[in-house]
Amino acid sequence: MLCQSCKQNEASVHVTEVRHEFQPSTAPGVPAVSKMTAHQQHFCDACAQAAKLPHHAAKNVAEIWKLFQASQQPRSKREAAGAACPDCGMTLRDFRQRGRLGCPKDYEVFGTQLRDLLERIHGATEHVGRRPGDSADARRMQRITELRAALDVAIRDEAYEAAAKLRDELKSLQ
Repeated sequence: MLCQSCKQNEASVHVTEVRHEFQPSTAPGVPAVSKMTAHQQHFCDACAQAAKLPHHAAKNVAEIWKLFQASQQPRSKREAAGAACPDCGMTLRDFRQRGRLGCPKDYEVFGTQLRDLLERIHGATEHVGRRPGDSADARRMQRITELRAALDVAIRDEAYEAAAKLRDELKSLQ
């Protein structure tokens, strides 16, 4: 493969840059789009040195680790700071490190990012489950408890016909 820069020498340095692209939704209720893209470049030694790409310089683990850490640093102060909550001062970076928000205002400040995260975790952006203390469920559980107690009494009193009816009703509720 030839160098992409000079198009003369054999490429010996191969660079793959993985980018996470996030496009917030403009329509309400529509989730944001997030995708990963990989961009590859191939250079000869001379062009890689001219572009100041790290190659063949790392001879031990410590040097490789320094190169890795340098690649993980934010590209600008804006990217490092990000949006911050006006009430508690939390940034998106703080949220990612701690795993929890600082105040209720954070839901508004980081709404787009949270919507994407919740959709990945739960498969939806709106709660569709039951509420705590749902009355129909509570009544059914109460009836099951009563039937079990009555079934125990019927068996103890050897009222087998009544016990069979209670058992059938219990099965229908479960």
